[in-house]
Amino acid sequence: MKTTTGRSGILLSLLASLASSACFTGCQTTIGGQTLPSPDYLEDDVQYFPHGPEFKLTNQVEAMRKYQLEQDKLRNQ
Repeated sequence: MKTTTGRSGILLSLLASLASSACFTGCQTTIGGQTLPSPDYLEDDVQYFPHGPEFKLTNQVEAMRKYQLEQDKLRNQ
């Protein structure tokens, strides 16, 4: 004999999780061909990423320069 209390509990928890996920997620809307953000974007924290060096391979250039200096020292000995 099977009981249905386990199934109804699973179904109820599934519905509760679905309803809570719908309530707690921000949504984007499309109005007139524009994708608009959720209404909470003004309260969101601002992230700042400072600019890095223009030339991305500075470490490799420095390593090659040191290598060349070492090679020159070995040749001159």
